[in-house]
Amino acid sequence: MRKRFFLFFMEAMLFWNGILRVYAASVQLGVRDRAVGMACGMIPVVNLIVLHSIIRTVSNEVVFETEKDRIDRERESLQICRTKYPLLLVHGVFFRDSNLLNYWGRIPRELERNGAVIYYGNHQSAASVPDSASELSARIRQIVAETGYEKVNIIAHSKGGLDCRYAVSLGGAAPLVASITTINTPHLGCGFADYLLEKIPDGVQKQIASTYNAALGKLGDEHPDFMAAVHDLTASRCRELSRAMEDAAPDHIYCQSVGSRLNRAADGKFPLNFTYSLVRYFDGPNDGLVAEPSFHWGEHYQFLTTNGKRGISHGDMVDLNRENIPGFDVREFYVQLVADLKQRGL
Repeated sequence: MRKRFFLFFMEAMLFWNGILRVYAASVQLGVRDRAVGMACGMIPVVNLIVLHSIIRTVSNEVVFETEKDRIDRERESLQICRTKYPLLLVHGVFFRDSNLLNYWGRIPRELERNGAVIYYGNHQSAASVPDSASELSARIRQIVAETGYEKVNIIAHSKGGLDCRYAVSLGGAAPLVASITTINTPHLGCGFADYLLEKIPDGVQKQIASTYNAALGKLGDEHPDFMAAVHDLTASRCRELSRAMEDAAPDHIYCQSVGSRLNRAADGKFPLNFTYSLVRYFDGPNDGLVAEPSFHWGEHYQFLTTNGKRGISHGDMVDLNRENIPGFDVREFYVQLVADLKQRGL
């Protein structure tokens, strides 16, 4: 009896020692993995099976990160992301720039390690395209005035791409911008947004907007406007905005775009696993929010996905979940994207 208790105790100690170590160090262990590990911690034999699975995930993470570190150390002296003009990273709708949880995940640190100088838009989470563009124009002027740089290179995700296009076309920021790269931006809008606005009762829309605006007001937004942001993402409104922006678009700014496809709903993190099928019904293959035809804009266009079932979601493109995706290294993608800007003299 005493021997069995001792073995049980030692097995439990082995399990919990391993669990605590990997829980503290791993980025790749998801909520589900962690929950299963905790739930099975006191079940003999099962806990060792679960621990083995967790260790395998963490081991793959260690191998991946070790190789990334080796590559970065070998090219450190090259400073391949040290562009002539600094980067301005512009977030999408319903998010804010935060020192506690970076919207761009692990991407900024990787870029800075390779020489990049980075600033952020610091604009409100939800507003109309013209209002967001006004904020971004002011932010660009501030960066130029305070740093001595003549211009900035903009990399903008989702609605941020529309905001930046408006800022340079109609907001007066064009002389201070060297390039714009839009990431999964709905240049043609989202057809499903038109449908939802038509079907959801006005009272419900107003309640949602009021709740959101109140919450984000407490987090720092001075004038959040949920409904203005949503309306400017509809296909009908984006067509109107595009016509206005194209008529006034400057020709001296290098413009390019990137888009991606999620191959199945199950691999989109919440809420993209729910919206994927809705967007597919109205707009076709998509990243969980934006359909493929809406991405293409500018002189150069890249379309990304992975082989197999997974694909690359709207959130994956800004490393929102800090996930190492087989077949797509998001951090290295941005390094090469910025290295190309440097090669162009930007």
